[in-house]
Amino acid sequence: MATMPATTTTAPPNEPPRRRKRRRDDTRLALVFIAMASIGLVTFYVVPLVRGIVLSFQQWDLLSEPRFVGLDNYTRMLADPVFWNAVKVTLQYVVINIGVQTVVALGIAVLMQRLATSTFWRSIVLAPYLVSNVVAAILFLWILDFQLGIGTTILEWFGLGRIPFLTSEAWAIPTIAMINVWRHMGYTALLLFAGLQTIPPILYEAARVDGASEWQMFRSITLPVLRPILGMVLIVSIIGSFQVFDTVSVTTNGGPVDASRVLQLYIYENAFAQFDFGYASALSVALLLILLVVTVIQYRVTRAGQTDLK
Repeated sequence: MATMPATTTTAPPNEPPRRRKRRRDDTRLALVFIAMASIGLVTFYVVPLVRGIVLSFQQWDLLSEPRFVGLDNYTRMLADPVFWNAVKVTLQYVVINIGVQTVVALGIAVLMQRLATSTFWRSIVLAPYLVSNVVAAILFLWILDFQLGIGTTILEWFGLGRIPFLTSEAWAIPTIAMINVWRHMGYTALLLFAGLQTIPPILYEAARVDGASEWQMFRSITLPVLRPILGMVLIVSIIGSFQVFDTVSVTTNGGPVDASRVLQLYIYENAFAQFDFGYASALSVALLLILLVVTVIQYRVTRAGQTDLK
């Protein structure tokens, strides 16, 4: 029986070879975005910073040409009792605001991790942060009004009497600090909650097997592992607290008797009320140096660049 010859199929001679799919190069697009961000950084941060430092050695009132005065503005600042009072008031505000806000936000973050797994409750915690500082200040200005405020009225119902929260030298700064704690604690808690999510659950499981209590796990696992995130949150919060302005301006405007005149408000008054831009620039440079020192010290103390998670 005859056998059929085997047939072989060959590709058409004119078919081009398949080309490998080249990976898209996004270098140019990345450089465009970096250039745009760099232009914004230089225009709105570097240039004003350099201009402010130069202006701190001059005297300028907008109506005449700037005149070089050397270190006169800094000498005047060191002898200015209002400046030192503003520094003291600002430090008082920062200590109260950061201390209470960090403790409350950390507690909320732990509760969100352990109990409130619903996105709804987490969004409720963040809701105060969506309110602007000015709106929050006006809201509490009405609530805490000594004569007509519902907050002071409720205190009177409970027999505590009316408290002059925003008109008393002793209560002004703590009240302003609590207003900003109410507004920012949800955002701070969300940042800390994100840090808690990075802790491996196996660490807690091993601690429970060894018989550790909730407080022991929090002290020995949560806080050490969370330290880099907590350090970053503290640095950002402290920088923002030193720059408090709008809440003070709306509620007390620095009163009573300079009891709430923070450094940022004093800078604004010298620049835009007295048109002494040279002295205001010197005050701004002093605030910059204070923030640099505080940030470096805090970074080293909290060891924010290190982690215990191996």
